[in-house]
Amino acid sequence: MTPFAIAGVQMYVNALQSNVDGMVHRLDILMARFPWTQMVLFSELAPFGPLDRFALPPENETIEKFQEAARKHRVWLIPGSMFLKNPEDGRIYNTSVVINPEGEVIRRYAKMFPFRPYEAGIAAGTDFCVFDVPEVGRFGLSICYDIWFPETTRQLTSQGVEVLLHPVLTGTTDRDAELAIARATAAQFQCYIFDVNGLGAGGVGKSCVIDPTSMVLHQSAGQEDMFPIEIDLSMVRRQREAGMKGLGQVLKSFRDRSTDFSVYDRNSGTDAYLKTLGPLEIPQQGNRAGLHVDVPAQRVPDVPAFKGQDAMPGFATPQPEFAPEPLPNPTAGTASPPAHTPTPAAPAAAIPNPPVKPGILTDTKETSSG
Repeated sequence: MTPFAIAGVQMYVNALQSNVDGMVHRLDILMARFPWTQMVLFSELAPFGPLDRFALPPENETIEKFQEAARKHRVWLIPGSMFLKNPEDGRIYNTSVVINPEGEVIRRYAKMFPFRPYEAGIAAGTDFCVFDVPEVGRFGLSICYDIWFPETTRQLTSQGVEVLLHPVLTGTTDRDAELAIARATAAQFQCYIFDVNGLGAGGVGKSCVIDPTSMVLHQSAGQEDMFPIEIDLSMVRRQREAGMKGLGQVLKSFRDRSTDFSVYDRNSGTDAYLKTLGPLEIPQQGNRAGLHVDVPAQRVPDVPAFKGQDAMPGFATPQPEFAPEPLPNPTAGTASPPAHTPTPAAPAAAIPNPPVKPGILTDTKETSSG
């Protein structure tokens, strides 16, 4: 057994002011309540919210404050993500940092798939994030929309990642779809997933923890939540060797595949259809994209309004002539009345029952007890 305790923090995120002090405060509370926690994960863009106008340089006081907090509590800390601006070219990246218990930043990860076209102006990262926790296992990091592209998780798990840390900011109606993707990803790649969303400007909540069998170990609702979960990484290793519930060994099957996928070769032409889908842009009112009809329209004659007059000139339809239908026989199907109807006999006078003696039940030898 290889136990390791990871806590997610689902908290309210303000879009117009810093949330950093609130994050540090919640970390203090979490560690006071659950001192056995070894790693803490916050939601995407938790420190400053979703507006890129608050982008900071790569080295800043906020990261230093998180380093101090990790060192204080001796925990691994992933404080969500924040917008960082490259001083050389001015490009803005949605970036997470991984801080070890000594307070050192050991990894940085820039989101590979910004939520375009809605996150216009945010540059895409190109480097994957994999790191080891000594004597525990291998961890990977992806941010929100990244998980919608299974190639990202394929790359991470092919490098041995056993736990996927997934900070998200989803405040839209597709959150349930995202949760379904998270469960499917856990089963497909036989790994744990910590999916942490925010509240307010940080999302609609519903954070979750999923094990390698796609079982939901914890599901938050729509309020603030701190959820430390102790996982067992030996379960990942066992399942990858013996299969999920003794069944599918999907990583081995992918390793032993007999085909490569030409769709990943941009020069193969396999993705020609994708190039017909039009530009990646936000739909506008009255948008008709995807609603075109390839079948040419045909002129179909209308049914005449009444005999002898066409609804549309030039499309007269001859009407067949029918002989008039004879009138029905008014007496058809009815029986002749009888010549004489007998008068029913008067019913016999009812004979009253004889009075029953109180306490005696008729037709029985028993008597009442009353």
